[in-house]
Amino acid sequence: MYDYRKMTNDERARVVEYRQKQGLPWHSPPHWDAASQTCLISAACYEHQPIIGVAPERMSECEHELLAACSEFCTRVHAWCLLPNHYHLLVSTGSIKRFSVELGKVHGRSSYRWNTEDNRTGRHVWHRCFDRVIRNERHFWSTINYVHNNPVHHGYVDKWQDWPWSSAAAFVDRVGRDEAIRVWNEYPILDYGKGWDL
Repeated sequence: MYDYRKMTNDERARVVEYRQKQGLPWHSPPHWDAASQTCLISAACYEHQPIIGVAPERMSECEHELLAACSEFCTRVHAWCLLPNHYHLLVSTGSIKRFSVELGKVHGRSSYRWNTEDNRTGRHVWHRCFDRVIRNERHFWSTINYVHNNPVHHGYVDKWQDWPWSSAAAFVDRVGRDEAIRVWNEYPILDYGKGWDL
């Protein structure tokens, strides 16, 4: 996502030209579409600023809006986690493109509202969203672990269940502590996001 900033002007021009020829978005990942997909959706605040996390009320408001979009456009929400500067949703949907459009609307409404509240009109709040299709069972369960472990990874809590803006506590309640530990051990996150899961 941030490699573009490290490129020379010539490298940037070549990348943009290639993406134009391929019919891809110039500066963001393409949103592929199929009849039905299970995907990890991730979105971050611009420059990873903790704009969502200004107050617990804002976190809860954002959580509510994201889950409302999921309930309308997804057939199932497998896992989710909202942090002060980004979120992850593991969902099954009949159309990732339609869901991405709805998330864009959520981002637009929240940007306007938060910039008004923070007296920061024109501030860039969101840096688009990224979707990754889940390839197999290992990828699915590793993604569950990755999403639920995110608040621990970023140092907000010591245990999954302690983060209030996540499906982790409900997951542990549903499958039981022993099964959650088995899933964690059998499907470790290791270097998740570093290329193996593409």
